[in-house]
Amino acid sequence: MDFFKGLLENRILIAALVAWAIAQTAKAILYTIVNREFKFERLVGSGGMPSSHAATVCAMTTAVAMQFGLASFEFAISFVLSSVVLHDARGVRQEAGKQAVTITAIIDHLIKEGKIIELPEWELKELIGHTPLQVLIGSIVGVGVGLWLG
Repeated sequence: MDFFKGLLENRILIAALVAWAIAQTAKAILYTIVNREFKFERLVGSGGMPSSHAATVCAMTTAVAMQFGLASFEFAISFVLSSVVLHDARGVRQEAGKQAVTITAIIDHLIKEGKIIELPEWELKELIGHTPLQVLIGSIVGVGVGLWLG
């Protein structure tokens, strides 16, 4: 029982989880409005507006800053981790998504031309990274939640 009580009292963890939930819910709502269809995957999947990765780590880092201060080692660790996650969400994963689009298009073309047969699992996940705006909005959500709950 002390384990769960400790989790529920951990304001940093709660801020991070609430920011993630808000970003994922917003992502699903925006996707539904824009595409006129609901996809459950948007509630838990990566990529899209806003970045839940950015929201999560920014909420965590903001809550850490409020609880331990900017000069603390806890803030230093959170800041470095957040920097890596934000860079990855914007850079590496977005590029992987672009490559998936290109590879899928090439395979589609080759199948239509009869040059190859359909491959198992050839449709790659394309929506895995974020644009700078998606990361910015996710970061704003995270900082706001971190200030509110931290």
